[in-house]
Amino acid sequence: MKMGLSQKNIKKLDKSGMLELLLDFPDQCRAAQILAQKATLLFEKRDFTKIVFAGMGGSAIGADLIRSYLYFESKIPIVVLREYRLPAYVDEATLVIVSSYSGNTEETLSAYREAQEKKATLLAVSSGGMLKDFASRDKVTFVEMPGNLPPRCSLGYLSIIPLCLLARCGLAPEPSGAIHQMVKTLEDLRNHNLNPGIGQKDNIAKSIALKLYNKLSFIYSSSLSFDVCAIRMRGQIAENSKALSSSHVFPEMNHNEIVGWDNPKKLFKNFVAVILRDKGMHPRVAMRMDITADLIRKEGVEVIEIWSSGEGLLSRIFSLIYIGDFVSLYLAILYGIDPTPVDRVTYLKEQLAKNNETQWINPNFQIPNPK
Repeated sequence: MKMGLSQKNIKKLDKSGMLELLLDFPDQCRAAQILAQKATLLFEKRDFTKIVFAGMGGSAIGADLIRSYLYFESKIPIVVLREYRLPAYVDEATLVIVSSYSGNTEETLSAYREAQEKKATLLAVSSGGMLKDFASRDKVTFVEMPGNLPPRCSLGYLSIIPLCLLARCGLAPEPSGAIHQMVKTLEDLRNHNLNPGIGQKDNIAKSIALKLYNKLSFIYSSSLSFDVCAIRMRGQIAENSKALSSSHVFPEMNHNEIVGWDNPKKLFKNFVAVILRDKGMHPRVAMRMDITADLIRKEGVEVIEIWSSGEGLLSRIFSLIYIGDFVSLYLAILYGIDPTPVDRVTYLKEQLAKNNETQWINPNFQIPNPK
């Protein structure tokens, strides 16, 4: 049975306080900037040839955001890796930024160790854990963020901190003005469009969540600068709403997935398409979105368009993410569940622990080579 989105129902179901974390998110972004400004860099500025992020899940989405934001600014490649192993191109001229909210993510600790073996320059961000211990032992630059948050709720720390540090290294434009503008945009959205006290008519996230309820969502964005928004929304619907969705990007989607909107027609009544749009998109991408939306509507599938807010690119990226986060919260309430617990992730980690997950960070463990 569908639950209502009254503040009473939200308070009843949101036992772990996800709503408060979302409402406090603009302040988290401010706090992250201050932490980055106070951090001590333990390596000299140098001519890096590439930037590689290593992280998983909620700890990696901040890296995706930076990659998206700096797509047109960075003069060297920025790659986000979600794996145990690092590719051969990681070398002494690589800056490897290791992000693990808990500090104990086994894939990320494995990547940390291999980055050391390859003599890459390391920068680590976490709330503590083994990553903090390793960084202290190895004299690696380390920035500690507050603990006791679900990793997916630490996006401000895991994006703003590395972005500011890259700027301090001369690898990104100085972001202070963009961050200030972005925080103001998020506060305006929160206060006027997303707050639970705002009714469905004027609440963007509530109205979208109601349309996604009991539907399979197909989330589309442009591939440049905004793919992180689609990735994030899919992840938040999975973790907060405990629901499946799919994501893809334009223009690539027009070269394959668009053809799939033909079958299975019997299921189309249970589908909904969400298109994330921005005023700065390539005009041909905007045209592709228009044409694709019409094609999908002709199949009887509802198409929801969400437009970014704010002026600067950072503001517009974060605005779509913030809207999506609130959508996932309200969708969880409609399903009658607490959005915070991720029981299946916990179960998986418990099963892995039975098979000695620490082998991946044991100094004597030989990393397997797929060859």
